[in-house]
Amino acid sequence: MRIGVLGTGNMADALAAHWVRAGHEVTVGGRDAGRAGRLAARIGGAAAGLRGAAVAGEVVLAALPFGAGAEVVRELRAELAGKVLVDCSNPVGPGFRLLTGGGVSAAQLLAAAAPEARVVKAFNLCHEDVWRMRPPVFDGRPLAVPVCGDDAAAVGLVHGLVRDVGCEPLAGGGLERAGLLEATAALFIGLWVGEGADAQAVAPPLAYAAGPAGTG
Repeated sequence: MRIGVLGTGNMADALAAHWVRAGHEVTVGGRDAGRAGRLAARIGGAAAGLRGAAVAGEVVLAALPFGAGAEVVRELRAELAGKVLVDCSNPVGPGFRLLTGGGVSAAQLLAAAAPEARVVKAFNLCHEDVWRMRPPVFDGRPLAVPVCGDDAAAVGLVHGLVRDVGCEPLAGGGLERAGLLEATAALFIGLWVGEGADAQAVAPPLAYAAGPAGTG
């Protein structure tokens, strides 16, 4: 598959490296041509500008800061038409607060900026160093990655990219639920970084999700 990557930061590096190893043709795009070229050379992909990466990919990863994502995508609206656009951003600011104010999610803002694109939310719940793991497996269990999107075919393609990273995809519902993923990231980051707490301990095992059997 041909994958375009918008951005040259840590998330672009971590995810694109997995996809190159999986055999995909990855084109890294950035405003800084030198930085894009260095990242592409390191992972074994090609380099281009942002527009070139959008043109090259059947699937395009928006690995962009929250404040810049919608602006860049709006500029590339024509190039992204009909393509799968994956948003991995976290609109989390000082005090681990949502920069969206709990309103329209970052993913929905991308969808509004490029309405002909098929936007999918994924890969936003973990630090980039987790995505660098080969693979992200903990206590013998692959990391699960929630995926939200309205287009079934687009979601299916992203499920495949999740597996290429060595993780297991989880059906997260439609794009309207992307804000829940972003809010979960804000909560978890606050627990992990702010409190030094184990956020994984928040949820009980699946067997207890509806209460212990035999009670009530």
